[in-house]
Amino acid sequence: MDKYKVQIEPEVLVDIQEITDWYNEAKAGLGTRFQRTAIIQINSLNKEPHIYAVRYREIRCMVIEKFPYMTHFYINEGSKTVEVLAVISTSRNPKIWLEKTSKH
Repeated sequence: MDKYKVQIEPEVLVDIQEITDWYNEAKAGLGTRFQRTAIIQINSLNKEPHIYAVRYREIRCMVIEKFPYMTHFYINEGSKTVEVLAVISTSRNPKIWLEKTSKH
């Protein structure tokens, strides 16, 4: 089984921090739990990123366990890289998905 390098766009880290802060304000420790879960799951994409379905264009999505967010990512087979493009609420308008991932 090939391993992939996981590359996280800088905007994704900002999104994760904003979501973390929001959850921590809602309930102490909840944001920390979100952040830990999101990072563990994102890092796991180095093993089998193809198990997640293509949702639009060539973008795949992975639901973050126990939270209403999805990680949107692209697999670059040439460089064996998983490019994480966005972490977006599942309740957001899908047009936002397209805007945040428009470089692919």
